[in-house]
Amino acid sequence: MSIRPLGDKIVIKVIEDTEQTSGGIFIPDSAKEKPQKGEVVAVGPGKTLDDGKREEMEVKTGDKVLFAKYAGTDVKIGEDIFKIMSVKDVLGVLE
Repeated sequence: MSIRPLGDKIVIKVIEDTEQTSGGIFIPDSAKEKPQKGEVVAVGPGKTLDDGKREEMEVKTGDKVLFAKYAGTDVKIGEDIFKIMSVKDVLGVLE
């Protein structure tokens, strides 16, 4: 199954942080912060402007990005967690 985003939406595969501290202590799910990193796996065609043209997307498939803490909608496909969000919720591209 694959997801094809529409408009200015993107699909991000969430990158979970490690569940163990460097000292060997395991962190329970209830104590973890929401992940804010992910890899772009699909990009929509861009927002339609008033003149009918498409706005160019600022991210591309394969980019690793930081996004707003509560951005997007979570979708679980198989064992993987994805987020579908607007490109405007992306804070930056990790290089």
